[in-house]
Amino acid sequence: MLERLSNKLTDIVRQIAGKAHISERNVQDAISEIKVALLEADVNLRVVRRFVNRTTEEALGEKVLRSVSPGQQLIKIVHDKLVELLGDSRQELKLKGTDTQSVILLLGLQGSGKTTTAAKLAALLKKANRRPLLVAADLRRPAAVEQLAVLAGQAGVELYRESGNDPVRVVSSARKHAAREQFDTLVIDTSGRLQVDAELMDEIEAVAKAAQADEILLVADAMTGQSAVDIAQAFDQRLGLTGVILSKFDSDTRGGAALSLKSVTGKPIKFIGTGEKLAELEPFYPERMATRILGMGDVVSLVEKAREAIDAQEAAELADKMAQESFTLEDYLVQFRRVRKMGSLQSLLEMIPGAAGAIDPRSIDERELAREEAIILSMTPVERRNHRIIGPSRRTRIARGSGTAVYEVNRLLKKFEKSRLLMKKMTKNRKAQENLLSQFAKGGT
Repeated sequence: MLERLSNKLTDIVRQIAGKAHISERNVQDAISEIKVALLEADVNLRVVRRFVNRTTEEALGEKVLRSVSPGQQLIKIVHDKLVELLGDSRQELKLKGTDTQSVILLLGLQGSGKTTTAAKLAALLKKANRRPLLVAADLRRPAAVEQLAVLAGQAGVELYRESGNDPVRVVSSARKHAAREQFDTLVIDTSGRLQVDAELMDEIEAVAKAAQADEILLVADAMTGQSAVDIAQAFDQRLGLTGVILSKFDSDTRGGAALSLKSVTGKPIKFIGTGEKLAELEPFYPERMATRILGMGDVVSLVEKAREAIDAQEAAELADKMAQESFTLEDYLVQFRRVRKMGSLQSLLEMIPGAAGAIDPRSIDERELAREEAIILSMTPVERRNHRIIGPSRRTRIARGSGTAVYEVNRLLKKFEKSRLLMKKMTKNRKAQENLLSQFAKGGT
């Protein structure tokens, strides 16, 4: 996510962070490098010019040049300007109370991830103690309704569907059904096209009128760069968007859409899709994203994810086991699965301050985790509780049962021993935390 831009800006930040004194030339050079990085990330040209002008004006003031730590002052200015580009502050969904009906209308082109996002949003609303109803109003794309039905089942939410080809009738009937059955939030999936055209806009406009939506959200593909901004403008002119959801934010995107959308359209990014799983839809926090782009991590988001995966009592028990070196392979497997629920290791790495630069992302192999899980599952409960009894014959049996080689079993056991020692130091040494994450890298020993 914004990896190339983040790497470049992190390098620039490191160059200026430790300087005891900086000159106007240092400031101009740093801002010039930032300008190039933003343009390479496909950020809108007008947005880049505005960013550079405002940053330069503030950075060349006496507050920075005569500061005790001018490098840190300059970094703060760059951070603050990035936050402005991204939207200043988190914009929540504007929904009514649960005693009345709220409607969210999702728009987007084909392939933007709109249907998957509808299910993700419904799952998120359910988690927030609302009672959502998914509405299948995409009647043009083959199998769109069936896809939404499968996703609704996975999310544990109800789907409203009808036969025929009139999305306006579907939406009107869905609203009546929701009122009767006391659903407090409708999430409507609408038809898309390969490109914006008059027929699409006419249909969506009629659907929007029937929906009387509280939120009209465009689902835009982050991989399309500046095209996402153009699409947002086109939809906004006809329908009046209330916000944007950027899908496929976990892809190798240059990030131009995220940094341009708010400035060009005036519409906030409300969520970002960070993967294919239903849980991988995150609220968008401009300040947190700015710190991640600058390589400063996002500890708040990391803690929130951890809270969802591990409760306080379990965390205390785990800390005791780590301190006493009584941590077993059984515990390792449980924590292993909880970490995976929090997201990919790459995404977690981005949230740890300094870790992204310390660990090569290319060394992290998610498939290695699946192999290690298979190895542990091929052990007996007694072996998981006491790994020291696993001798050569047991290792051969475990390798055969997990479809791996003996050397992979040996590597896991060696890694586990090393992890146990590192875990004991984790709370005292940040470098130990980075080393622990490195143990998940492919071939770690």
